[in-house]
Amino acid sequence: MNAQTEHFLITGPAGALQCALDLPDPEMIASPIGLALVAHPHPLYGGTMDNKVAQTLARTFTGLGYATVRMNFRGVGESAGTHDAGVGETDDMALLLEHMRKRFPGLPVALAGFSFGTFVQACLQQRLMANNQAAERLVLVGAAAGKWAMPEIPANTILIHGELDDTIPLSAVLDWLRPQDIPVTVIPGADHFFHRRLHHIKQLVSSLWDKN
Repeated sequence: MNAQTEHFLITGPAGALQCALDLPDPEMIASPIGLALVAHPHPLYGGTMDNKVAQTLARTFTGLGYATVRMNFRGVGESAGTHDAGVGETDDMALLLEHMRKRFPGLPVALAGFSFGTFVQACLQQRLMANNQAAERLVLVGAAAGKWAMPEIPANTILIHGELDDTIPLSAVLDWLRPQDIPVTVIPGADHFFHRRLHHIKQLVSSLWDKN
């Protein structure tokens, strides 16, 4: 993401997993105040950890003072293995979280994802909640409702969706959220990839996070 990005590999069940870590500006924040994991869109449709929405989320969290890590899912970039329909990807994200918690012990955790990545992070949060290790908050952009069996999410989740998303229609997201009584912020005129509207994601997450 920038010249200070640290690239590293961890070993998962399917082999090596390529990761990238960005830290807050030390001139602004002496040490990270939290840990954020960002999940990218569907790997079979060109999704990588360098996706613009994933990068926007990473920049947002580093700006908030979080040590922020992204990972290429199985079969993407230098990550070994093949796509596993979200099951193996959730296992891998849990492994990355364990790795980062050892490196940055005691920090609160945020989980953020875009498109397919929202499914992975929502599933990981369910697993963490079952083990009394829940992340403090989720940020789901372009939530994959209707495409994947999205689980229930905590009430304080930040949800952002594009009005004109034709990959994941807003109506599918509303159908998923309605029984949970959870609001979503809709960006007018935005498509699935938020072309020319990425700045809204950063502004919204930063503003809403400060109100947590």
